[in-house]
Amino acid sequence: MAEATTAVNPCGGSAPSGSGGGASGTPGAEGATQGGLMGMFFPLIIFVLIFYFFIIRPQRKRDKQHSNMIAGINRGDQIVTIGGFLGTVREVRDDTFQIEIAEGVRVRILKSAVQTKRANTSNNENNQGAAS
Repeated sequence: MAEATTAVNPCGGSAPSGSGGGASGTPGAEGATQGGLMGMFFPLIIFVLIFYFFIIRPQRKRDKQHSNMIAGINRGDQIVTIGGFLGTVREVRDDTFQIEIAEGVRVRILKSAVQTKRANTSNNENNQGAAS
């Protein structure tokens, strides 16, 4: 006894004998592919925008403010270094400051090591004393 066999398509149907098995003849296959790509890239684009507005842009703003603050430091200004040292600027050079951290103790630091510029309290006290 001879048994007959039929070819079965993995998608559940039987394959016609003349087709190549491709989906190129089905209408709407190209549109589904484009919608799938947009569906994949849309969350990525949203992630990049969130990353830019919450991380990159504020960091650039802080860097710009810090560089403007460093550019505005002159001789006699009081500064705080990243290490926590308080000092008075005695000399300004291209990329360094010479600061006095105690009477007679002068050190040279990089401009990038300055954390903040402090208000001169001695000038404010003198101005308040003269106004009274």
